[in-house]
Amino acid sequence: MKKLDHIDDKGKISMIDITNKPADIKEAEASGFIHLKPETIRMIKENELEKGEVIAVAEIAGIQAAKNASNLVPLVHQVPLTRVDVKAYIYPNGIEVKSLIRSVCQQGLETEALTAVSVALLTLFEICKGADASLAISDIRLTRKIQDVT
Repeated sequence: MKKLDHIDDKGKISMIDITNKPADIKEAEASGFIHLKPETIRMIKENELEKGEVIAVAEIAGIQAAKNASNLVPLVHQVPLTRVDVKAYIYPNGIEVKSLIRSVCQQGLETEALTAVSVALLTLFEICKGADASLAISDIRLTRKIQDVT
């Protein structure tokens, strides 16, 4: 059986030691979707929800989340992010959120990309829940990762 990365020689949880791992350019992308009623989509487009400019708030929340992934998810290394791009795309039945994360680092960026999408979608959920009781978040997934972008 393969040795688990986050288990030390005594069977205890530990953070992976990446001290001797070379840094290179890494990139990860993720996406997810929040299903909304057409009326809620209309309200978002016309800026009629009480909490302000919904899309901008969600995108900023996603950026902040990516920058703080190591504070939110145990055993994740702090990463000096060089690019964080979070975009929301409006469709008739909901909003798709996509993230692109880049860094010169020693580990992958999957957690940062997924955290960005998740928190952006949670922000949309929080803002829209009063107007749309049927909303649902789905399809959060890693869509691409590159371990050496050179």
